[in-house]
Amino acid sequence: MTHIDNGTIHYRDELVRKLIHLFSLSIPIIYYFIPTSISITILASLTLFALIVDGGRFFSKKFAKLFYRVFGFLLRKHELDKEKKNLTGATYVLISALICAIIFPKIIFVTAFSILIISDSLAALIGRKFGKRKFLRKSFIGTLSFFISASIVVLFTPKIGNFPMEYIIGFIAAFVGAIVENISYGFADDNLSIPVSVGLTMWALYLIIFPNLELILHNVPR
Repeated sequence: MTHIDNGTIHYRDELVRKLIHLFSLSIPIIYYFIPTSISITILASLTLFALIVDGGRFFSKKFAKLFYRVFGFLLRKHELDKEKKNLTGATYVLISALICAIIFPKIIFVTAFSILIISDSLAALIGRKFGKRKFLRKSFIGTLSFFISASIVVLFTPKIGNFPMEYIIGFIAAFVGAIVENISYGFADDNLSIPVSVGLTMWALYLIIFPNLELILHNVPR
């Protein structure tokens, strides 16, 4: 039988987690094409369901046994801590999507959340595999991978008028997101901190650079 060391197993588990994570890209795609009010209703329902399922394992041993049997291989160490009762990353993704959908104009939400799904996944996989040089709290290559992939996302996500400065806004927000992803480790769930930081950065820059532009008016795709 071929020997597989713990590092290989852990990386394989991380790969599976991130592949599943990529399915969350359906959230910004679907959200862009349906009314905001309907999106928020759907996200609120999914988030409530996730909280009930996720939290249920801390209050019922029988349910916890079933939960860990089905999802245990996807959970990280801190998500298994019964004393701290940490929510899973999947639940945080839904909480984050709901909060961002309520706060941000649709044009910003799509970019911020797409960056979370794509760039966070690549940063984790590349950083774990090739990260040797430390930068702040994580690896330099992981943070660089986040920034490069986030910048590529910016090139393809919807814009209001395809103004050159809109891309600059996106690139700056991508850089902020990369730093936040790096330093969030250990005290904040990056599924929440990344899209919020990227979204706030974009919104602030839009208000500064395009003070007369009504972002809310661009919630419906043309």
